Amino acid sequence: MQIEVVKSKIHRVTVTGADLNYIGSITIDEALMEASNIIEGEKVAIVNINNGERLETYAIKGNRNSGEITLNGPAARKVQKGDIVIIISYGILDFEEAKSFKPCLVFPNEKDNSLT
Repeated sequence: MQIEVVKSKIHRVTVTGADLNYIGSITIDEALMEASNIIEGEKVAIVNINNGERLETYAIKGNRNSGEITLNGPAARKVQKGDIVIIISYGILDFEEAKSFKPCLVFPNEKDNSLT
């Protein structure tokens, strides 16, 4: 049996932009992506702490150490600049493997989305 488990999580980052006229996705600071083990194009879930919205999209790299977290395309209707979100990716693992798997959890500074 295989089960879906949390693979990566960027916990409580501040949305820096919402671009309705972009093709789609979420732009994430490259340093945050690397720290959380999320790769470009990976499916991610977004949970908006401010309004309870949940959505799925895919990650694209933003400029390294920029703190950028921008929701693009239709997802821009679900957030506002300044909202706090959690970004989560999941992986499918064998049941036994999942018992010992440790996800990559990142807790950036909410003020500037830095890793310090």
